Amino acid sequence: MVSVHRLASILFMSAASFPAQATNHILYECVDANGAKQFTNIPANPKACKVLNVGPVGPSSAPAPAAPGAARAPAGKAPQVATPSHFPRVDRALQRERDNDRLRILENELGSEEKLLAQARKELSEQESVRLGTEKNYQRTLDRLEPFQKKVKLHEDNTANLKREISKVR
Repeated sequence: MVSVHRLASILFMSAASFPAQATNHILYECVDANGAKQFTNIPANPKACKVLNVGPVGPSSAPAPAAPGAARAPAGKAPQVATPSHFPRVDRALQRERDNDRLRILENELGSEEKLLAQARKELSEQESVRLGTEKNYQRTLDRLEPFQKKVKLHEDNTANLKREISKVR
């Protein structure tokens, strides 16, 4: 008698031995009564689904690996790639408006994060002053201060990341 695991591995190995073929796969985007989206290749309710043709899938659709001697873009710079002619375009005024909205949102987030950082530093400072007067065990003091230090570090990192994003928009 063949075990289920052995049968599964036999089927897997036999499937892997066939040459891969590029085929068009059709996916369905289905929306249920609650508005949740599900992507499937077999729709449960075809009336609530729309067809998404994802094109060929297989070895020919995978990007070719870069040649070993091929020139690479400098670190931090993406290589310049021509935009396809059928790619949707956004006019400059609309893009400027989007960038201004993004900048405003990032600046609001930065302000909130700076307030949270100031509060976290204040709480850490208060906890450090408590340590000086009451606690004798140094390790216990370190353990008690650790969450406050982590909170300060988190808000410092968030602030730095927001400033970096803002500098990219300007």
